[in-house]
Amino acid sequence: MFTGIVEAIGTLRSVRPYLKGIALDIESGLDLSDDRVGDSIAVDGVCLSITGLAGSVFTATASAETLSRSTLGKIKSGARLNLERALTLSSRIGGHLVMGHVDCVGTLQEKILVGESTKLRVGFDRAYTHYLIEKGSVAIDGVSLTINEVGTDSFCVNIIPITMTSTSLTLKGPGDRVNLEFDLIGKYIERLLHRDKDRNLEDLLKNKGYL
Repeated sequence: MFTGIVEAIGTLRSVRPYLKGIALDIESGLDLSDDRVGDSIAVDGVCLSITGLAGSVFTATASAETLSRSTLGKIKSGARLNLERALTLSSRIGGHLVMGHVDCVGTLQEKILVGESTKLRVGFDRAYTHYLIEKGSVAIDGVSLTINEVGTDSFCVNIIPITMTSTSLTLKGPGDRVNLEFDLIGKYIERLLHRDKDRNLEDLLKNKGYL
C-alpha cells in the first residue's frame, strides 16, 4: 500500500520482454540499501515487485494484465517515472490510501496555469464517474491529488508548484495518457451497498453499527 507522495522521479534504463509481460530496469536515484527483492514499489502508480537490485537501479516485472490496464503497456526506454516505495507501519500518510492497482487509463485534456498552481483536466471512462466527488481523492500516475471539478467523463485537479516539480506530471501535456486509481474507500462502500441493495441505507448503517 502507498500514500501517493512521490519519493523520486526515476528513469527507465531498459525494457525487455519477460514471459508474457515485460521487465523494466529503472534508475531510481534512491538509496535502496534497505530494500529487498520482493518488496513493492509503485511505478507511475502501478504496484510492482522488485526482482533485482544493483545500487540505485532496480528491476521489476509487469504482467500482461498490468500492461493491458496501465500506461506501462506502451512504455519506452528513457521514460521518466514516479516512484514510491510501500508504506511501513510507522509511515505518515501524507496523501491518501493508494493500492497501486490502476482502474483505468485517462487522457490529459488540458494543462493551464492558474496563479501559481497548474490545473489539469483529465478525460476518463465515464463508467467510473461515481467514484469521484469534489474534494475527494484520486491518484494520477501515483500522485495523490484532490478533485476540484467532476464532469460526466472528465475531472479537474489543481497542483501546487512543489508537487508539479517533484513528479513526472511536470513533463505531461495534452494528449498524454495517465494511470488513474480511484478512492479505495469509495469502492468498498459501493460493494457493500451493492451486496445489500435490497435493504435501505438506514437499515444497512444500523446493521453495521454506525447508527
